[in-house]
Amino acid sequence: MILHRKGTGMKLNKDFLTHNMSEDYYLVPVGGTDFSGIVKGNKTMGVIIELLKNETTEDQIISAMKTRFDAPEEVLTRDVEKVLAELRKIGALDE
Repeated sequence: MILHRKGTGMKLNKDFLTHNMSEDYYLVPVGGTDFSGIVKGNKTMGVIIELLKNETTEDQIISAMKTRFDAPEEVLTRDVEKVLAELRKIGALDE
C-alpha cells in the first residue's frame, strides 16, 4: 500500500493531454501509459487538472479550490481526494 502525504509534490503525467469543452473536461493518454480511454470530468476536475500542470501539493490544490468554489472545506477536500485517487489509478500523476 502506497501512502500519499498531502504535502507531497505531484504533477500531471506528460503522457496525458487535457481538453476543455464548455463545462466538460477531458483527459486523454497519448502514449507511454497502460491506461487507454478518455476521462471526462466536470469543472471541479478541470480546475484540479489545471493546477496539476505545475508541481503542486494536495494542500495547495485544496487551498486553491477554497478560493474558487463556495463550498465547505470538507466537501472540497473529499472532491480533491477523489479526483487524485482516480488520477493515481490510471497513472496520470507523477509523484
